[in-house]
Amino acid sequence: MKVLMVLTSHDQLGNTGAKTGFWLEEFAAPYYVFKDAGATITLASPAGGQPPLDPKSDAADAQTDATRRFKADAEAQRQLAGTVKLASVNQQDFDTVFYPGGHGPLWDLAESSESIALIEAFERAGKPIGFVCHAPGALRHVKAADGSPLIKGRRVTGFSNSEEASVQLTDVVPFLIEDEFQKLGGNYEKGEDWGSFVITDGKLVTGQNPASSEAAAEALLAQLK
Repeated sequence: MKVLMVLTSHDQLGNTGAKTGFWLEEFAAPYYVFKDAGATITLASPAGGQPPLDPKSDAADAQTDATRRFKADAEAQRQLAGTVKLASVNQQDFDTVFYPGGHGPLWDLAESSESIALIEAFERAGKPIGFVCHAPGALRHVKAADGSPLIKGRRVTGFSNSEEASVQLTDVVPFLIEDEFQKLGGNYEKGEDWGSFVITDGKLVTGQNPASSEAAAEALLAQLK
């Protein structure tokens, strides 16, 4: 079983002067779900190399069993520091793809022609695709085979408007996932703020927030069994 994980390379939180990137728990929890299932994992990002870590996800109150495991795992840290360039990967080499969130993907992966083409290639090949928290934003410009938005008429979730408001970034992010998905014709659903909530619609798996990371990865894994 070969799993591709795609991380952001974007580290600027709009024009706030603050840093962003990927959210540690949203990488670490799925990484170990896949690793413990015996998967071979490849990590990719638009720029390659070390992806930027959202500093808030490294704070003491944001740590989980998975993040603590990662911090004690020198091999995983080396792998993360050496992500391959997104342009170099091909869906034919993998069974599935998973996108961790953090705010970074809203700026780069949502607009990346390489990422859009990759997701479309996985979808056309009938392979499961998974996204958590802000990473579902990478679906913004992804099209189905008939040219309509991939999420049109499908059940999806992602970071909610109320969660974005609670972290006071509603006016900073380039778009709000809940609003954007509804505009695209997606059937956006959400659970309680900060609780685990995952939706599987066909081969598409989306998770709402950091707490949904492990469950989203497990739902994706279930598609491969």
